[in-house]
Amino acid sequence: MKPLVSIIMGSTSDLPVMDKAAKILDEFEIPFEINALSAHRTPEAVEKFAKNAKENGIKVIIAAAGMAAHLPGVIASMTTLPVIGVPINASLDGMDALLAIVQMPPGIPVATVGINGAQNAGILAIQILASGDTNIQIKLDAFKNSLKDKIVAANEELKSVKYKFKTN
Repeated sequence: MKPLVSIIMGSTSDLPVMDKAAKILDEFEIPFEINALSAHRTPEAVEKFAKNAKENGIKVIIAAAGMAAHLPGVIASMTTLPVIGVPINASLDGMDALLAIVQMPPGIPVATVGINGAQNAGILAIQILASGDTNIQIKLDAFKNSLKDKIVAANEELKSVKYKFKTN
């Protein structure tokens, strides 16, 4: 089994957040890999990874980073694969990471999800893969419909909640 998605994080301290991306990929039966690579501490390893990812069968890269948050952009500068950045709340409520990831120069895009939004990063990776894979698209359609079903069920439950001035 060869990975289609690569989850990269600056350090293993990001794993509690990135676990959500791993779990959704697992749920969809998408092969993936997880590695810790640092744009600042292991720049040569980041370069080797980014420049070889496509040859290694990777289709989408999810890169997490907090604080200086250079990892997603550095990877995006070395590959034509889609890179999804996950800003980690490591300092300044994650705003520093969010701004560092989202403010990329022209020609070096990084799709960016919300702070600690690893599950959405995983879902976005799945959506990218689904554009060329009918089986993944079918699973994705079922997943999206299940989200609607949860809201319908929640509204049914809300009908039983009573307040003096509630009209529905």
